[in-house]
Amino acid sequence: MPTNFSPTFSISPKIMQLLMRIEAVKTKAMHLPVTPTVIASLRETARLYSTHYSTMIEGNRLTFNQIKDVLEFKGHFPGKERDEDEVKGYYKALNYAEQIASKNSKLTEKTVQTIHALVIANGKRKTSPTPYRDGQNIIRDGRTGHIVYLPPEAKDVPELMNAMVHWINISTTLPSPIVAAIAHYQFATIHPYYDGNGRTARLLTTLILHKNGYDLKGLYSLEEYYATNLNGYYQAISVGESHNYYMGRADADITKWIEYFIEGMTHAFEKVLAHMAKAHNAASPDHSLILKSLDPRKRKALILFTESHVITTNQLRELFELQPRTGSQLCQKWVAEGFLEIVNPSNKARSYKLAERYEPLIDKI
Repeated sequence: MPTNFSPTFSISPKIMQLLMRIEAVKTKAMHLPVTPTVIASLRETARLYSTHYSTMIEGNRLTFNQIKDVLEFKGHFPGKERDEDEVKGYYKALNYAEQIASKNSKLTEKTVQTIHALVIANGKRKTSPTPYRDGQNIIRDGRTGHIVYLPPEAKDVPELMNAMVHWINISTTLPSPIVAAIAHYQFATIHPYYDGNGRTARLLTTLILHKNGYDLKGLYSLEEYYATNLNGYYQAISVGESHNYYMGRADADITKWIEYFIEGMTHAFEKVLAHMAKAHNAASPDHSLILKSLDPRKRKALILFTESHVITTNQLRELFELQPRTGSQLCQKWVAEGFLEIVNPSNKARSYKLAERYEPLIDKI
């Protein structure tokens, strides 16, 4: 029977060394001024890579460029409709996870269930949190049909998920990368759904890392590391003496999985730092102090102004997935705070431009 979640692991010298490298990258990235336009470009590329590689792990057949076309509504690929829907769902779930992370609130099971709902909803607008599976979900090798993993019984899933989420929220003394690694492992171990478990586990780690200050401006993709070394990914996460949850998996020492995860995170962080340094060397004015004065939502809204000098309430509402009334209230608030200026006051076609003080943040188009 399930008990309170208490993972078994040790912080090895290798993990300590990798954590120090991650912290070094965080510090350097914080003091490396890069314009919002460059950040927006790198961030969107990272999102596309995350979507591409995370869905590729699950067998998605679309190339990176095809995914880009699908998400920008520039292309359709007959015979790959399911693949298209899959990337739309993942991309939307990724945006949701980043949005929730910026609110700095405690993780809830409802949030995890909503992420899963978006993953499997194929990009549809309306979704409801997905209830956990109501039956057994046997994981088999697609080629041989042999059982690869037998997750816990459905009756135990709610208690296990509750314990996992509670553990994540109280683990404030552990380094966040380790918490994220363990959360990924435990979610995959519980396997609370019939489908979409891998994608949801990877998004859960993104949420935890972003929430705790390891977002690195949203520029990295852990999924690329997994997808380009799939055998290593599966070997690292296949811990325990048995394929049965109740016969070793639940009590296994997961130090090697944590080492793998932290190594992947280090690789992703150092790759981003190299891209940022390259962009910085291309030379742009340093407006980092102004940028740091903005809250996460305002920084995200700058993306819209890299595409157009004037935006509408609807564009802002769609960016943050807000209801019409909430979107209008946000615009009114930002006008009052001096972040936006009204261009067209018409109720039906109200539009805004960035206040003059913030215009240097955006490269002229």
